[in-house]
Amino acid sequence: MSVEVVLRSPGHPPNLTRRLHALAAVAAARVLLAAAQGRPARLHSALARLLAGAAPASPAAAGAAHDAVVAASLRCAGPHGCLLRSVAVALLCRAWGGRVRWVVGFASPPPASHAWVETREGPVGEPEDPRTAFTPALTTDEEPSP
Repeated sequence: MSVEVVLRSPGHPPNLTRRLHALAAVAAARVLLAAAQGRPARLHSALARLLAGAAPASPAAAGAAHDAVVAASLRCAGPHGCLLRSVAVALLCRAWGGRVRWVVGFASPPPASHAWVETREGPVGEPEDPRTAFTPALTTDEEPSP
C-alpha cells in the first residue's frame, strides 16, 4: 500500500462553495490535460486562450485558489501533482475572474521539470522560489517576473 505525501495543508480550510469550485477546477484540469494528449504545445495553447482577457489575479486571490485546490485534491497536494495543481489553480483563478501566469520550467542535471503559477509578486504556494532552480520554458503570458 502506498501513501500520498502532502506538501502542506492550507492555512484554513476553504468554505463549501470554494471547495466545490476547486473540485470543478481539478476535474476541468484533468480533462484539459487528457485533451492535450501529453503535448505541451497543445496544453500551453489551450491555457493561453482560456486565461486571455482577464485582469491579473491578486496574490491573495491566487493564494486562496491554491489553498482551495490543495484542500480539495490529495493528488494536487502531493509532491508529484505540480502539473495538475498548476492547471487547476490557473483555471480556478480564471473562474473567479483573475489571471495568473502558468509556468513550466526545466532543470538539468539531473533532468527535472516543475509547473507552477505566479502573480506579479512571484510564485504562488511554493515552499521555495522555483525560478532559482528551474528555467521557465513555457508561460501563458510574457510579462516579466519581478
